[in-house]
Amino acid sequence: MNYTLHPSVGVARLGNSDGQFYLSPDKIGGLPFEADARGNKIDHPVYQFKDDQGRIRKQGQPFKIFDENNQEITLASDNVKSITWTAHVANKKAAWYAFNELQGNLLYGEDNSYHNRQTPKRNAWSEQRQNLIIDPGPRTISGANAKAIFDKASAPANYPVSFPTKDDPRPGQNCPFQGELVTSLGEMLTDDEGRLVIIGGKGAAGGNEPLESYGGADTWHDDIADGTVYCTVEFNDGSKVSLSSWIVVGSPDFAPEIVNISNLSDTMFDVAVREQNLCPELYSNGEFQSSFVANYDRDIAPIIARIRGYQWVANVQSMSAFFANIFDFKDNSEANKANREAYFSYFRQPEDPATVQQTPPEQQTNQQLFEHGTEGHLPLMPLNSGSNSVSNAEDNIVDKFLTLTQTQYFLLSQWAAGHFSAEAAPLNPSGKDAFGIHYADQASVGNCVGLPMCPGIEVTWSMQNPVVYAAPYVIKDQSNGQGFASGLDPDRDECEGGGCQPGDLTKRMACPWQADFFNCTIQNVNFTDPTVNKINQGSSTDPHMVPAPPSYYSYWWPPQSPWDVLTNQIDDQAATHLPAGQQVNYARGINSFVQMVEHWSALAFIRNQNVDAPAFPFFTETERNHQLFAYKDVPVSDITGNQADDGTDIPVFYIPDDVKSHLSSGCDKAKMLLQGLEQKMAAPIKAKPAAKKVPRSGTRTRR
Repeated sequence: MNYTLHPSVGVARLGNSDGQFYLSPDKIGGLPFEADARGNKIDHPVYQFKDDQGRIRKQGQPFKIFDENNQEITLASDNVKSITWTAHVANKKAAWYAFNELQGNLLYGEDNSYHNRQTPKRNAWSEQRQNLIIDPGPRTISGANAKAIFDKASAPANYPVSFPTKDDPRPGQNCPFQGELVTSLGEMLTDDEGRLVIIGGKGAAGGNEPLESYGGADTWHDDIADGTVYCTVEFNDGSKVSLSSWIVVGSPDFAPEIVNISNLSDTMFDVAVREQNLCPELYSNGEFQSSFVANYDRDIAPIIARIRGYQWVANVQSMSAFFANIFDFKDNSEANKANREAYFSYFRQPEDPATVQQTPPEQQTNQQLFEHGTEGHLPLMPLNSGSNSVSNAEDNIVDKFLTLTQTQYFLLSQWAAGHFSAEAAPLNPSGKDAFGIHYADQASVGNCVGLPMCPGIEVTWSMQNPVVYAAPYVIKDQSNGQGFASGLDPDRDECEGGGCQPGDLTKRMACPWQADFFNCTIQNVNFTDPTVNKINQGSSTDPHMVPAPPSYYSYWWPPQSPWDVLTNQIDDQAATHLPAGQQVNYARGINSFVQMVEHWSALAFIRNQNVDAPAFPFFTETERNHQLFAYKDVPVSDITGNQADDGTDIPVFYIPDDVKSHLSSGCDKAKMLLQGLEQKMAAPIKAKPAAKKVPRSGTRTRR
């Protein structure tokens, strides 16, 4: 009998609620599920993502064991004697290289390695690199209703545990600590039948240096994490089976029902098809097979549905034509072929990272905005930033505009040509799709960002590299299931081969995660010069880098970091200062890196208010902590000094300096928020002055 552990890569999420959590969705674009305090699934979706004090609940990831007939194996199974789980998560961010767009991405060749690019390391002053890793070591639990915390206090004996301290680690420094000290990377528990649930940390972030940019600053750390999951099942006859998986702890998913056009499952599927021989009928001998018959429901409809979903989190009018029923998308007749081909022609063709540098920049399709170069009329699809629309060619690899994955693009081309089936994709009793990928494996990563990756939200471009995988959707474990008893290596690059260690999948992300989340929203992308993203409007000694004009207003990953949303606070308008149904900036009132680090839990969740009629969705923001923010209508005349301008006001949301007084004098909801903030007790954070620095997004305007 063969046994498997799913998901192969699980996704837990941070939350600052004290002890409250829910369980991850079981399908792409699905809502999470409620759970009791022991991790037992309650079979109805989550409707409240925050507790009474306005703090975000954590997301737990269940892991389940299946036999070859897709029957789940638990402690309640007749032939099972025991189930033992070991998990080891870590955060390697502070020990890794400084963040630079696509630098170190070996898919572009050895010349793009960190060493050859001379990329500096974070906290370069430290010679004790292993001490910069947040590493609680492994935890093992077994049976039902067991629990372990990924902290220092419960670390295994003789393991080189490392956690940050409030003391500045640099020689001769004595800076006051800022933010919140990371003391745990979450916890693991088992439910009543011995299933494992891994729960994310509380979103803590701290450091001693002032925050200065989307990449964070030296001495900073957070409790994002990833790592190994091992399982041993002992049967009543004495036989045993050992299984393994991986866990990623990411930021909250603020719009869980809205899916990225190219999600992480699409990225992993693309690698499996082109590099791991997943389906030779689809791809073999280094090329896609024109004889392959796509399936509309499985391969095409999700792309169109995701384009449709973007309208609730981003204002991209030109994309609306691509989900409107201008013709029958499911009609595979020859008479409908011209419609399909016209639709497909507006999708820019992906470039292969392995060969793109041999293509002249002006011919690289991912640098092209319009369908006919700069003389075009309609922006190509998808209308998102690419993985590097920030730094210039002399510094890095330019990738201005998003494309589908190569596999998505090919399947869409088969649809355009009429080589697709309009029949419903059959359900597979084995729990796997027609390609052999388990639905649970797709569901977990399918709710994460896949493209663009600059660096991404949950993970980054390393997931496009086949060397990090042992098999389709399976992360290659450097220890081969034996664990890392002597600690983790701060220097090794898993993209050079050899497998992954705990912390490797998330170490390339911004530190702290909130800094990048503040600016990973929109991007003004130059669309005329394929080698230039920014120009210096300052001087060589005092640079002021701005997007090179002409530029186009593009988005990063609005399902994970929304930008344009609808209000829906009918009963609480005194706190919102807005009517229901108005389109507003999602992060309004959070006006700095510091405020995002301190008050990320004030952000709203975007929910479908018409769940009983899914054909007619209506997504609005919910659970925003309105009471935290003050509001003022600022007359334009206050800025211009011209009283003739006093007929126009600018709406301004902001967090008052004296938050305690602001909340304590407010309504009961405000007082509950204050109680939650006081329990957090984070030290004040300083920001480095940035009078002329333009944020990564290319604009300081947050309307």
